[in-house]
Amino acid sequence: MRFTEKAALVTGASSGIGKATAWLLAKEGAKVAVLGHNREHIEETSAEFQQAGYGVLPLVADVADAQQMQQAVEQVIQRWGRLDIVFANAGINGVWAPLEELAAEEWDKTLGINLKGTFLTVKYAVPYLKKRGGAIIITSSVNGTRMFSNTGATAYACSKAAQVAFTKMVALELAKHKIRVNVICPGAIETNIDQSTERKDLERIKEPVEYPEGAIPLTEGAPGRAEQVGQLVLFLASDAASHITGTEMWIDGGQSLLQG
Repeated sequence: MRFTEKAALVTGASSGIGKATAWLLAKEGAKVAVLGHNREHIEETSAEFQQAGYGVLPLVADVADAQQMQQAVEQVIQRWGRLDIVFANAGINGVWAPLEELAAEEWDKTLGINLKGTFLTVKYAVPYLKKRGGAIIITSSVNGTRMFSNTGATAYACSKAAQVAFTKMVALELAKHKIRVNVICPGAIETNIDQSTERKDLERIKEPVEYPEGAIPLTEGAPGRAEQVGQLVLFLASDAASHITGTEMWIDGGQSLLQG
């Protein structure tokens, strides 16, 4: 029970990596606030936790909306009086398209949710983390950090690269307050994020590459599991990672080494 009495905020918590991590945190004793933008989905997630005997705090907010995120963090404090762990995980793949076909509003939406959403989540959590110290973990990606072969994913890759820079900047700024900030870079993971990806005319610009033995060397092509990523998040949030900050960690089975 590594996180007994600690309070955690997980964004993008209604599915995939966020949901798996919230489960792991709850099982390790943490009080967990699960945040998502869809009320129905986040209430369903909360009900699952309640049925399993874990009391979570369901929060509905758009991570790209400053007022909503400020209010969400304040709800955590009102409920538990503290905040120790922040997992800024919410994000979208957005539109993947040739540059000239990528609309300005599509670019703005991807950067708004992925980058501004990370900024707002951390910004409003910091005053409370400063009281006791704590851990912030941000979900980036192999795209934009070690992989640049997903042609057309320009907005997504740029948002993910910027999250790594953000992590390093705030890690140094917050170190004196005993707040550690790290970033994870997952590769192909079994989640539903691809279902919300819009791909436009990519065959015209994509470079033809084949991986006959599979694109993920460690698993012969099979994607990783959300729970595996969650275990990495728990490590970075725990005392076992007490001297790690400003660091990116790739969790991809070697995928980015092959496909970079």
